Amino acid sequence: MRYSENIPAEQLTVNASDNMLLFTSALAILIGIILTFLGHKGRQLWMVTWSIGLIICSILMAVSLLI
Repeated sequence: MRYSENIPAEQLTVNASDNMLLFTSALAILIGIILTFLGHKGRQLWMVTWSIGLIICSILMAVSLLI
């Protein structure tokens, strides 16, 4: 099966709403906090680093949705 490579922009965002993206951002912040705690407790620097990056990206996305 071959897919069309020219998908209209309005079809790409038809299933995503701002509320759904805001919920995803809030959920990612919660997951990032939990993983930061677990990474710190388990002395896994890579997990702490990636979790803090997840939190920062999620906050930036939430702010961009609210503005």
